[in-house]
Amino acid sequence: MIIENIKTPLSKTCDVLVCGGGFAGISAALAAARQGKKVTLLEKQFMLGGLATAGLVTIYLPLCDGLGRQVSFGIAEELFRLSIQMGYEDKYPENWLENKGTRTEKDKRFVVQYNAQFFAILAEQLLIKENVEILYGSYAVATDVKDSHFSSAPCKTFKQGNVLASWYYSFEESNFKLNTLGFSDIPEEERNTENTVELLVNERFAGLQCDELSRMTQLSHASILNDIIKKRENGCNVIPTTIATIPQIRMTRKIVGEYELDENEKHTYFKDSIGMVSNWKKRGPVYEVPFRTLYSRKIKNLIVAGRCTSVTEQMWDIMRVIPCCAVTGEAAGVAAAISDDFSVLDVCKLQKILKENGVILHECDL
Repeated sequence: MIIENIKTPLSKTCDVLVCGGGFAGISAALAAARQGKKVTLLEKQFMLGGLATAGLVTIYLPLCDGLGRQVSFGIAEELFRLSIQMGYEDKYPENWLENKGTRTEKDKRFVVQYNAQFFAILAEQLLIKENVEILYGSYAVATDVKDSHFSSAPCKTFKQGNVLASWYYSFEESNFKLNTLGFSDIPEEERNTENTVELLVNERFAGLQCDELSRMTQLSHASILNDIIKKRENGCNVIPTTIATIPQIRMTRKIVGEYELDENEKHTYFKDSIGMVSNWKKRGPVYEVPFRTLYSRKIKNLIVAGRCTSVTEQMWDIMRVIPCCAVTGEAAGVAAAISDDFSVLDVCKLQKILKENGVILHECDL
């Protein structure tokens, strides 16, 4: 039997729809709501934070350049402080938060390890306070495209593929511990015999298909069990306390925007910068992020943030992390609040609002 002409009833409306409740989505929702817009956030899981909570990647990477200068501000710093409001787990940067000690190239960077469950709840409360409607267990599955609005933006996928990661928490030796099995990959162009990644399995994952993600999850679980068995064989009584509830996939798909930011463009001035980020892998580099990396002219009212922004393959591994998600998320949220056509948006107006919110846009202004 074929049923025709059935339409899904329209039950909710909003000014800004945020798809995904990771750090980028949280930042975008906050920024748009603070501009007085009605914001709805969709999250397919039942906790906020994405890979940084459900995925147990609980290290808030640097807000600084590693040489003593903070480079990421605004909501990026706000969420950093929120993540440890109920206490930190490790890597506490007393030189940044309490002005104890120095901030040279030999000292701690502006990094912290936080508790995923605390952050997810605190972020939820913050969004509710700002009148953001959160819809858990919700997906954006279809769009209505009119006059180059909404869907079908040009994009690229991660060619290299993701390595298997199996991070988990355990209780051992009277302490809770974050076990980082598998870790951030090194782009092929940067590899040498000294920094070759030791893979948990000789397989890579695009992270775009359910069968592949299911296999990755099963391999991750097996790696965790094997690690615990080995530790117990060596006399350590390990008890697993938390495993990731989503696949630990770092890079999947990114937009082909109006500009593609490259790793070699460190310390480059961009007139349309919406904030700055550092390189979490090395000290020194600072990147201004052009607004043009967040949208495509082909889709007038679609804007992205975090690991979906327009960057080269080499820059992708730098831009996918929490501070970068928060910086681009805040800019995307403000932009969505003041325009529905990002190709003609007044960037000066966007920058003015960001600066009023404490964001420093250019390295020369540090």
